[in-house]
Amino acid sequence: MYIVQSVFHSLIAAIVVESAIAAWEIENPTIRQRFRFAVILLPVLSFPLYQAFNPDRGSIFFRLEAFLDTNRWLYFELWGGVPFYGVFLTVLFVTAVVFFFQEFMPILRHSFTSGQSKGTPKKVEEGTALNDAMASLPGEKPAFFCVEDEDILLYSTTGNNGAIFVSTGLIDTLDRDQLEAALAHEVAHIRRSKRPSLLLIFMLRVLMFFNPVVLVEFRKIVHGEEKICDDMAVSFTGKPQVLAETLRQLFHRTEEVRPLHTEKLANLRAAVEEYSHNMHIESRIERLERGIYQRTGGQGFKYGITLAVIVVISYFVV
Repeated sequence: MYIVQSVFHSLIAAIVVESAIAAWEIENPTIRQRFRFAVILLPVLSFPLYQAFNPDRGSIFFRLEAFLDTNRWLYFELWGGVPFYGVFLTVLFVTAVVFFFQEFMPILRHSFTSGQSKGTPKKVEEGTALNDAMASLPGEKPAFFCVEDEDILLYSTTGNNGAIFVSTGLIDTLDRDQLEAALAHEVAHIRRSKRPSLLLIFMLRVLMFFNPVVLVEFRKIVHGEEKICDDMAVSFTGKPQVLAETLRQLFHRTEEVRPLHTEKLANLRAAVEEYSHNMHIESRIERLERGIYQRTGGQGFKYGITLAVIVVISYFVV
């Protein structure tokens, strides 16, 4: 009952949240992220809280008055007499597999290989372009290192001792302003990583590993996090156009994709991921070029209304 209702409650939350974002034309990625947190948080808590409030909520009498009785849907027979619960369980299994291979395994690999590269990281000396670019950024500076590598590398490690690693290939590719913009984005990631709310949402995401709706919404949250760090980087440098050009130069891949009928399954998957990557980068570049949405306050009433609608509707879905 917990698994079934958490999936349906997350679906309701996603529909309400995305409708609210569209209806109120919410553009700021920070506010969007706050709304989408509800899609992950509420389904985890809704079932035990509803049952504590009304222990008879699962009874036949309550189900007869409910908006949606999930038992009726689960035992509804599809074509060929296949019950819907068979399809439902298949979707949960596929979602769990996707989570393990596309989200959990990369995190493990990153944990074991973080900081490893072809070259050895070296502390940056005074007077270099990298040092000058980092020195111009406001606030506390994380440690930053240069790696002797012709490839373009730029990544950061988070935690209590966050650090930024930059390859010589990237330094040779970017000019001083572009290098500053790239570093500012990584600094934003390090500062954001210290927020307990992000860690909480990630842990809840792991708990809901079987939930396809949470899978989709969490990826939207991750994409939104990149835009939030873009905004923070621009607040550090005051140069949105430079960051847009840096993204286009470093991360926008334009390799021609072969026709789908010639693709094997692995290549087709790579083509889809490539397309998704480019769409996300283009979205970031576009919003940087047309202006940054800085206002983050004044949305408490809208947020409260949205949560209330989700809670009331989900209560009557058993």
